[in-house]
Amino acid sequence: MADITLIEGVTMALRRALSDDHNVVVFGEDVGTNGGVFRATDGLKIDFSEQVLDTPLAENMIAGLAVGMSAMGLKPVAEIQFMGFSYATFDQICSHASRLRNRTRGRLSCPMVLRAPYGGGIHAPEHHSESFEAMFAHIPGLRVVIPSSPKRAYGLLLSAIHNPDPVIFLEPKRVYRKVKQTVLDDGEGLPLDKCFVERQGNAVTLISWGALMHETREAAAQCVQQGIDVELIDVATVKPLDINTILSSVQKTGRCVIAQESVKTCSIASEIAARCAEYALMDLKAPIQFVSGFDTVMPLYRLENTYMPQTKQIVQAVLQTMEYA
Repeated sequence: MADITLIEGVTMALRRALSDDHNVVVFGEDVGTNGGVFRATDGLKIDFSEQVLDTPLAENMIAGLAVGMSAMGLKPVAEIQFMGFSYATFDQICSHASRLRNRTRGRLSCPMVLRAPYGGGIHAPEHHSESFEAMFAHIPGLRVVIPSSPKRAYGLLLSAIHNPDPVIFLEPKRVYRKVKQTVLDDGEGLPLDKCFVERQGNAVTLISWGALMHETREAAAQCVQQGIDVELIDVATVKPLDINTILSSVQKTGRCVIAQESVKTCSIASEIAARCAEYALMDLKAPIQFVSGFDTVMPLYRLENTYMPQTKQIVQAVLQTMEYA
């Protein structure tokens, strides 16, 4: 048991998986000797030399290698250095990884994980700051998982590695080293496809995931101090959505605020809002509120904070929805 950061939770999970199962293979650009661009695989090459592999700078090849390994019975964990570089993987992910089980009528599965740091907040340009989880979520056959804390990074990554189907595992690099939690290296995973209700409340449902959970938690705390009984939900698995947990909360509170870093149009937040409108419309006491990025490319660092949602914006959205009777 140790107090570790989110990225250390990733490393701990990878180390545990490599140790427990020799079919697990970790590979990607600079993940071996250098330990990865953010040092998520630091030291693993020394202890698991035959299971940790460096690859060329070729993202489509990395994804294709993972598909092939999966079909042959291995459990590949492929790293893409930044989410914005994963555009090149879409041929393999869309055409093969997501379809392998269906294409072979269940004879083959694709137990692979594609890891990628995502999101802004580190003063990096364009492709280094992308947050397009909805693009992966739109592909049938994929799971898309985004942890928000060290414990969830450890537990969800272990579950993703041992899942029989492909998982896109997006890591919020802005909070890689921001907070620490006590994590027990017990090899136990956390459930995929489930939301985490972090706080029970009756006045408003506040929903987020990934890096923005930290601002959302701060906003929830400020709202509670103002007497607003917030129910706080970390979505964690954005595909498939645990819509039952979300709907149960919204039907109880009658209000919903969704905070995301991604663009607003055709987003995960849009899907959550659509499901709430479809199944809980008559329970709503106020319009659903969005707090999100803009429908544009992430700007350079001077405007980064203008683009990314802040705690005060989330608080304001909660206050606005509370104005309705």
